Amino acid sequence: MTRLALTLLFFLALSIGVGFLLGGDYFDWAVAGGLFALAVAGELLRWWLRRAPQKNSARQSSGI
Repeated sequence: MTRLALTLLFFLALSIGVGFLLGGDYFDWAVAGGLFALAVAGELLRWWLRRAPQKNSARQSSGI
């Protein structure tokens, strides 16, 4: 849980920085929100892949 929070906090800060840099005189909400949405989607995909059942892990190795 700590890794998830740190990762999302890092990408939140990064997306806010990019939003300020690309926005010019104003904050670019679309870019910042899009970058943060990509980070959340990537973390959800990583979580889903870790939780997916492994078909070969249930079998025992023959040792050959």
